[in-house]
Amino acid sequence: MSAAAAPLRVAILVFDDVEALDLGGPYEVFTTATRMHRRLQPAVAHDLFSVQCVARDSSPVRARAGLRVLPDACFDNAAPADVLIVPGGVVDAAAACPRTLAWIAQAAAGAQITASVCTGAFLLAAAGVVTEGPVTTHWEDVADLRARYPALSVQENVRWVDRGAWVTSAGISAGIDMSLHLVARLAGTALAERTARQMDTPWNPHP
Repeated sequence: MSAAAAPLRVAILVFDDVEALDLGGPYEVFTTATRMHRRLQPAVAHDLFSVQCVARDSSPVRARAGLRVLPDACFDNAAPADVLIVPGGVVDAAAACPRTLAWIAQAAAGAQITASVCTGAFLLAAAGVVTEGPVTTHWEDVADLRARYPALSVQENVRWVDRGAWVTSAGISAGIDMSLHLVARLAGTALAERTARQMDTPWNPHP
């Protein structure tokens, strides 16, 4: 990114029964990458990423493990996303919500990259964002995703599947690996490696 560029806007969808690490992992990666970018390039006048949690409304969201999350924005006022992250968890209610699916479709249409973690792939499919081709999800949900969306080629034993504008990851902690991969795509492998080191997490740049 050039010094004149604006921050890349990362929107992370939050909803009741979202998996806490599906949300927290990508949030930590993109915010840590922003801190490391400032250390490496202190003369840059802007943050690398601007991260927001976006929910249907401004009410607190209760994650699957009971963690309460206060959204930064709601569907009605969220800024357009450059990167959209759709986490998983128990997604039945979110997948049955027309407003949620409509927002996912709208946000994805304007984003450079739309990515899912774990069962977030079901939401991308339900919203019509991903309709065919290779994807992945949590190992426990592979058969269900195949049964519900037979046009998808659901991959097993991979951490993420990158199709350019659409990226899907396997379960829970795989969202961290995928997010580091996205940092590498958007800002270079060196920053992704520095971010992983700062987070004290191993990262294999190959899925």
